[in-house]
Amino acid sequence: MENVPFGRNGNGATRLAEPPVPHEMTDADVEEAETGRSFSGASREALWLDQPAPSVTCVIPALNEAENIGHVLQRIPAWVEEVIVVDGGSVDGTPQVARRARPGVRVIQQGGRGKGNALSDGCWAATCDVIVMLDADGSTDPGEIPRYLAALRTGADFAKGSRFAVGGGSADITRIRKLGNRGLAMMVNRIWRTNYSDLCYGYNAFWRRTLPDLHLDSPGFEVETCLNIRAAVAGLRIVEVPSFEASQMSGVSNLNARRDGTRVLRAILAEWLRPR
Repeated sequence: MENVPFGRNGNGATRLAEPPVPHEMTDADVEEAETGRSFSGASREALWLDQPAPSVTCVIPALNEAENIGHVLQRIPAWVEEVIVVDGGSVDGTPQVARRARPGVRVIQQGGRGKGNALSDGCWAATCDVIVMLDADGSTDPGEIPRYLAALRTGADFAKGSRFAVGGGSADITRIRKLGNRGLAMMVNRIWRTNYSDLCYGYNAFWRRTLPDLHLDSPGFEVETCLNIRAAVAGLRIVEVPSFEASQMSGVSNLNARRDGTRVLRAILAEWLRPR
């Protein structure tokens, strides 16, 4: 089913024409986009391939990632116009390493605390057409950025990474986290009539013009879940892009299955109760 955006009824109220269902971005779709053919899963009313290539901002939240950030920045394609590292108060020299690794990188200081807050600061500081979210620990591959752009340039508003779509995978997720992710995704799919295969993954890309629809106000790791829900509620055209999550390069992960799972569950309930 094609994702259909919100419309307006006669009284000016927002309505959802059809439940938003994400299309899974396959290798064939990427090939179609790169060769100029139409994208089978997105709306054909907005084909971007005959337009100039959009400018791209990569937003990377970072806290004490000096051992990893250089590797991440060096793998970002040279044609990415803007890279923003949002530093959360690192004491290991992360900003200095970032500036050495990629001349021209913008390093901004986070105004609050938490990954969600850092992403919000970085996204609102972005100046390019498209925003791509990357992790500073090396788990998300900048080499996959063209896949996300292919989805956006062929009709999607929000390109959502998935480790569980065909062609995706993970070298990092534990069995407990995988089961928890699946259960939480089933809950979201049932409430909002979506069809997400992966709920708690931070590799996403979207047009900067959609920022007001996404309401980036979630402070912690639950931000990915809130983004997915709000993209659906706003009626954005959503495409799932297969992505492979690598193991964290170095350091200790801040993830905790029980703690973060509880935060995500609370976020889902809060979104469910949020006035429309």
